[in-house]
Amino acid sequence: MIYTYKISGMSCMGCKANTEKAINSMPEIKMATASLEEGTLEVESTDKIPLSILQEQLIKEGLHYTLVDPNGTEKGDSCCDSNSEKNESQKATEPGNGVFYCPMQCEGDKTYDKPGSCPVCGMDIVEQPNGEEGEDTSYLKLLYKMKVSLLFTIPIFIIAMGDLIPGQPLANIFSQLTWNWIQLLLSLPVVFYAGWMFFNRAYLSIKTWNLNMFTLIGIGSGAAFLFSVFALLFPNQFPDEFRSESGTVFVYFEAVTVILTLVLLGHLMEAGAHSKTSGAIKELLKLVPDEATLVTLKGDQIISIKEIKKWDLLRVKPGGKIPVDGKISEGNSYVDESMITGEPIPLNKSIGDKVSAGTINGTGTFVMVAEKVGSETLLSLIIDMVNKASRSRAPIQKLADKIAVYFVPTVVLVSIITFFVWFLFGPSPAVVFAFVNAIAVLIIACPCALGLATPMSVMVGVGKGAQNGILVKNAEALEALSKIDVLVTDKTGTLTQGKPLLEKIILEPSGHGFKESDILEFIASLNQNSEHPLAQAVVNYAKGKNSLFYEVFEFETNVGKGVKGIVKDNKISIGNKAMMSESNFPFGIENKVVKEQELGKVVSYVSVNSEVVGFVVISDLIKENSRSTILKLKEKGVEVIMLTGDNKNTAKYVAAELGLSNFEAECLPEDKLNIIKKLQSQGKVIAMAGDGINDAPALAQSDVGIAMGAGTDVAIESSSVTLVSEDLMGIIKAKNLGDEVMGNIKQNLFFAFIYNVVGVPVAAGILFPIFGLLLSPMIAAAAMSFSSVSVILNSLRLRNLSLS
Repeated sequence: MIYTYKISGMSCMGCKANTEKAINSMPEIKMATASLEEGTLEVESTDKIPLSILQEQLIKEGLHYTLVDPNGTEKGDSCCDSNSEKNESQKATEPGNGVFYCPMQCEGDKTYDKPGSCPVCGMDIVEQPNGEEGEDTSYLKLLYKMKVSLLFTIPIFIIAMGDLIPGQPLANIFSQLTWNWIQLLLSLPVVFYAGWMFFNRAYLSIKTWNLNMFTLIGIGSGAAFLFSVFALLFPNQFPDEFRSESGTVFVYFEAVTVILTLVLLGHLMEAGAHSKTSGAIKELLKLVPDEATLVTLKGDQIISIKEIKKWDLLRVKPGGKIPVDGKISEGNSYVDESMITGEPIPLNKSIGDKVSAGTINGTGTFVMVAEKVGSETLLSLIIDMVNKASRSRAPIQKLADKIAVYFVPTVVLVSIITFFVWFLFGPSPAVVFAFVNAIAVLIIACPCALGLATPMSVMVGVGKGAQNGILVKNAEALEALSKIDVLVTDKTGTLTQGKPLLEKIILEPSGHGFKESDILEFIASLNQNSEHPLAQAVVNYAKGKNSLFYEVFEFETNVGKGVKGIVKDNKISIGNKAMMSESNFPFGIENKVVKEQELGKVVSYVSVNSEVVGFVVISDLIKENSRSTILKLKEKGVEVIMLTGDNKNTAKYVAAELGLSNFEAECLPEDKLNIIKKLQSQGKVIAMAGDGINDAPALAQSDVGIAMGAGTDVAIESSSVTLVSEDLMGIIKAKNLGDEVMGNIKQNLFFAFIYNVVGVPVAAGILFPIFGLLLSPMIAAAAMSFSSVSVILNSLRLRNLSLS
């Protein structure tokens, strides 16, 4: 029988292979096949094996993937089960709750609830920023081990170099044999304390066959240490070519300790640099105040931010941080939103305006109504998105994954070949040359830089984007941004301000027995149930006229057309011409409508009881920088196409104002979707910018969906990039961010490859026949560490990037 289970946590072909190997090793299993694409595990066995047994087998093999029964009734106990999506989101936004993940993203977005090492690559898993001051715990532990390692390694190095000291004073104190024993004693704290984690990870990597950088380090330095100990204990077992002039066998304690110290130094620098890459998240977390001022009948009270409830009244004083998202109910002030939007100029906020948590009040005082608290606030959303995006994997990383699968076995094979070539053809003492060069090959060929190349750039880039009001949902979006050649954009709220104003209501002469005030009350009552910007324009106009609002029955939204319902026993409809397909049009009304549309106005017809009685004229100003943004996109080789639900006349006017030659009018949501599909079938990489519910299908279909910050929750959820600000220049910034991050990743991959392409042959001794140069294991260790550090430092350059 074949039984199918869902499995989560697999992220590459290595994960798939390791899972199949672990399950197939069970005697009761006939065949196990994992699917990376579908996230399933098919197990063929005579009897169904309890899920807990299969899960236990995975954990036993060092694989922390979670198995779930297909019907959802049974779930395996994984070490990470406690990190549900809900808990993860909560931990990402609450200080003090540790969430750990692998910096190389070996298991995708998988997290852990305690520190340790990655079961795949062996790297230290790192903690998500939590806003607390102080240095990272893992960094402090590594720093202490580094001090211990240096304390014992430096004396060993001096002893080993004793022959090079003028006068050789050490030889006058003890014999070489005694100094060798002293080196052994001094090396014990380095090997069995400071550097023991490297050997432990090497063992785990071989046991699970997740070969990685620690496999090479462990084999190389471990072989040198065991060789040295054996040489010290059993010198008579070695041929003369291994002996020095004093008769002792050459030992390599200094090479072992220096190698481990240099690898430790590389890890220490990585831990410090990694803390810097998450600096943007830490800065965002610092924006959250600890306390707020609650307005009560008994007066103002200082409360913890955790005690704030929806609809509480909060007083924000001059210079104070706004505690939650809400709306001003009393007073006014200028608010600095640069930490969220990236825009440096403070905005004037008055009654009715929205304010966001973490932004800073100016010199005024105001009272606000709390509308979104805790994890619902925009700041919490930003922090959560940045954390998740930082752990996501860009498609280009698949290249590194494929190479990594074959890299370590290839290096081990090269090391073995190096040994035998030197043993057979090298100068005397051939065995010593063979041994040293083989170890140098193992040490220098560390895949650490290869693994860090993509995630480090992604983490810094995502943080930089957040500081500039660009929220990237995943690394795949960053890569797609760098490839887009067509931008499809909505009109209302994207190219225009999205804050339309109702200018006038034009009724037919007869009015069908209704006055303008009656029609305004009908359509305002109907539109109060809609979130569309045009609907809000009608509602705001009615409020300004002190119109009455009535209860609406059988309210219905026709997406991309308009709304209808029953108000005071009258069937009311408001929308475009398609919405009025069942209504009668009075003679001559079309000419009046066209004249308004040719001026760039938006027109919505009004129907009462299936009779069109007139229309409303709405203006929506074009954003100041829409034209300049479009010009810049064209300069970058990006074609811009406007798709709008408005009529052809209005669309033509807006397109002419913006210098757009490509546009489509009267588009329904399915029309936008089909146009994008058609462009994609032509090989185009499409970015879609929009802000409404009717844009959601197109945003989801596009290669990169860009939701404008003032858009609906549905639009934001359907997109892979969100612009916190309504500024269209954010699209240029997002494009620049994608270009720079992908360029940085390619540079990192070049660094990682070039070190190995050049380093491995040099370590194998390719230069020796011509120049007489050899690369000692210690120099190889230094080069290996430098390769990782160079990748990190290159990634950190993105922190100083200008996206404008």
